[in-house]
Amino acid sequence: MKIEIWSDIMCPFCYIGKRQLETALAEFPDNEFEIEWKSFQLDPTITPQSGKDVYTFLAERKGISVEQSIEMHKGVVERAKSVGLDYHFDKAIISNSLTAHRIIHLAKAKKLGDEMEEIFFKAYFTEGKDLNDPQTLIELGVKAGLDSKEVQEVTENENLYLSDVKSDIREAQEIGVQGVPFFVFDRKYAVSGAQPVEAFVNTIREVQK
Repeated sequence: MKIEIWSDIMCPFCYIGKRQLETALAEFPDNEFEIEWKSFQLDPTITPQSGKDVYTFLAERKGISVEQSIEMHKGVVERAKSVGLDYHFDKAIISNSLTAHRIIHLAKAKKLGDEMEEIFFKAYFTEGKDLNDPQTLIELGVKAGLDSKEVQEVTENENLYLSDVKSDIREAQEIGVQGVPFFVFDRKYAVSGAQPVEAFVNTIREVQK
């Protein structure tokens, strides 16, 4: 079964959805699943803001206090915790995800897409890594199993894998994706959002009929 996932590594619910899908897949140990990650940008207009955390960014954008921003994120932090994820929005540095998406396409070409997604998610939400920084991106790419020179080339040439990212985003628009995560199972059924594990399990069973 092929599962396509439109996702943005700056999307907290995408990482949660990844964990919930993985839990669901574990209930089908005799089945083979092909996971393909697809690019999506929640906000392609974001400019890299090294040193600015998510709490501060949202406070400034919405014209609220940092304390109010922290309060708004509490539910997301708790939901992440419920699936074993440790979110630190106070450390998460605002980034434009385009370069990371291009690196993910490099990883996909090497059959390392899932590994790269996981590393980027953890780097952003848990470890507070600066995904605006080319050296950080190279180190994370190597951690996923990529060649450092190939990752460096992507960071230096903004056209590499750009068409792949744009193709994913265009396809999302064509099939009516309004937000992410968005999961498509064998092009038969779709699940929108970080749904409970049971929703994924039921969808897989429907596709198998």
